[in-house]
Amino acid sequence: MQGAGTTSTPGAAATAGSGDGGSGEAVPTFKIVLVGDGGTGKTTFVKRHLTGEFERRYIATLGVEVHPLKFYTNRGPIVLNVWDTAGQEKFGGLRDGYYIQGQGAIIMFDVTSRITYKNVANWHRDLVRVCDNIPIVLVGNKVDVKDRKVKAKQINFHRKKNLMYVDTSAKSNYNVEKPFLWLARKLTGDPNLVFVEAPALAPAEIQIDDEYKRQMEAELQQAQAVPLPEEDDEDM
Repeated sequence: MQGAGTTSTPGAAATAGSGDGGSGEAVPTFKIVLVGDGGTGKTTFVKRHLTGEFERRYIATLGVEVHPLKFYTNRGPIVLNVWDTAGQEKFGGLRDGYYIQGQGAIIMFDVTSRITYKNVANWHRDLVRVCDNIPIVLVGNKVDVKDRKVKAKQINFHRKKNLMYVDTSAKSNYNVEKPFLWLARKLTGDPNLVFVEAPALAPAEIQIDDEYKRQMEAELQQAQAVPLPEEDDEDM
């Protein structure tokens, strides 16, 4: 069961893509696994990206929806095939077939639900058991809800495991492209990669005012500067 050996040679994954429509060259394509407790907003999050909505496909044997998200970068187009569990995580663990050959991952929790953050450790364990050494983004979704239960200062799991962390609000489109940009940089081995076109997103259902965004970003920055607590409590 190999997971991520492909990430050490980014080009190795590139041949699987569809043509880019113009030059006929294969577009670099990567499998991204999206996991987390049911109800955290994973499907809403991936469906904000309209290109994946138009071309998604269902793999009945695994009960999975695959959303091909195409991003236009300064290196040319790139496709991230995002595997969404289609709700089956509510019935127990996911099959290994969901994880196998995953090249990047997003673990999502809901900042209004402490238990979904507590369960991040379980999702991470299942993921790295199959996909060792792949880039992983931890995403705290639903930050538009003012009464958040998991505060920035309580989110330490990513620092202990050397993951990226991003606050998001799928319904307001806040930061919904950031996890994909970070993954694209890791998968291509190019820290300077940028999206040259804004991704096509579904219209925001709600708005987050700029002052609240600044406040959240300041709290996150302050939290990152605090030394990690010594106790290994995964950590509420």
